[in-house]
Amino acid sequence: MFNRLRMLYTADTPAAHRFRYGLLIFDLATILFVVVTSFFPHTPTVEVIDFLLGALILGDFLIRLAIDPQKKSFFLRPASWADMVAVASFLAPIAGEGFGFIRVLRTLRLLHTYELTSRLRKDFAYFRRNEQVVLASVNLFVFLFVMTGLIYVLQHPTNPEIGNYADALYFTVTTLTTTGFGDITLTGTSGRMLSVGVMIVGVTLFLRLATVLFRPAKVREECDTCGLQLHDPDAVHCKHCGATIHIKTEGHV
Repeated sequence: MFNRLRMLYTADTPAAHRFRYGLLIFDLATILFVVVTSFFPHTPTVEVIDFLLGALILGDFLIRLAIDPQKKSFFLRPASWADMVAVASFLAPIAGEGFGFIRVLRTLRLLHTYELTSRLRKDFAYFRRNEQVVLASVNLFVFLFVMTGLIYVLQHPTNPEIGNYADALYFTVTTLTTTGFGDITLTGTSGRMLSVGVMIVGVTLFLRLATVLFRPAKVREECDTCGLQLHDPDAVHCKHCGATIHIKTEGHV
């Protein structure tokens, strides 16, 4: 049984690929659940689903711990911290149910694993052609989601203007883009400091991710000599072997 689980998480087989796609779908469904339930009062049914999701995440966490060859460093990884917080938020409401949004970091980790990205390249031509754009979009989505979740968790209990995730997302986007309509503001000293942090990040990381999204730093053009695939947009020679490469640019006929 243990060896089969290890194979599902690490092997290069059709069953393992389907399993990892399943994990990705589960993560996305969990994120959707956290967002949707923020709009409604929590009922006993929602609490039961919370518990089941927490149990599944805990099971996944324990399996990954068991198969990891470097167990000492396992608990030092940000992805492990995110999973532990997510488990606590689902299994113990006192820990702050809203912190389930941190589960989105697990989705980011999955998409950056070699096994899954390699499979996505093989299975989807669009991903293969636009890998940088897709990953930049995911990074931007994760960043927006984490900031929105943080604002929601810290402001929802005391700020009537932050009633759900939509309100928090609206504030996050208007602040990051420096639009700042002012119809929603964060209260208290901690809220003001959080606003300052969002604005600082907005003029650095957010703009950088948006730039990568619309104009990737690298283009995918395989070198016929050595096989290197990523090059600078204006490259005329391969960085690895020096062979001449022909990258189509804007205005190419």
